[in-house]
Amino acid sequence: MRVLLVEDETRLSENIASALRDGPGFAVDCAEDGETGALLAEDPCYDLIILDLMLPKMDGKSVLKRLRTRGASTPVLILTAQSETGSIIDLLNTGADDYLSKPFDLGELIARAKALIRRGKGAPHPTLKVADLEVNTLEQTVERAGRRIELSPMEYRILEYLIHRPRVVVSKRELLEHLYDYNWEHHSNVIEAHVSNLRRKLDAEAQQPCIETLRGRGYRLVIQREIAG
Repeated sequence: MRVLLVEDETRLSENIASALRDGPGFAVDCAEDGETGALLAEDPCYDLIILDLMLPKMDGKSVLKRLRTRGASTPVLILTAQSETGSIIDLLNTGADDYLSKPFDLGELIARAKALIRRGKGAPHPTLKVADLEVNTLEQTVERAGRRIELSPMEYRILEYLIHRPRVVVSKRELLEHLYDYNWEHHSNVIEAHVSNLRRKLDAEAQQPCIETLRGRGYRLVIQREIAG
């Protein structure tokens, strides 16, 4: 998943970005002011926006209003030093999906980030199933037909992205944009290798292939009845 973090406190921003990258393995882009954050937030590639309220150039609430006025539905987690009930209700009414009051625990931030992303993809439960394939996004475990499958971090991230979009053709560029930060161009030649390894592991003891490659278009997680039909 790809996250936009808009936070002007350098140390806090670095700590949050590091926790999101090292824990759930998110790709994280950072902005240090509201104007830059508002511009980046217009890109539909983000699965979550983490937005501080007190920002230079444009405050977080204005960024949020601009985002929602333009029809963007990306989940937004607000970071705020405010704790008054009226202020929080105002933020939620403006379009925030959740909030955390500073100071906060990084573990709680990660848990809320995962929950918002699942909800945004229409999957409130952490366990996602497609035919005999099961992915627990909380524990980051994978099973197929009851068999536990060990994946590398990048293989898991690719599979989690695909299982959120069964039947949908996902291009290599889309995978790159969601799995890496702005330096994704440097990784463009490795996606095929990761998908090949992922397919080999998923199909090792299965009768039906799990990931379909559409030449020139991308990849698709296929469900059993599509293959059999």
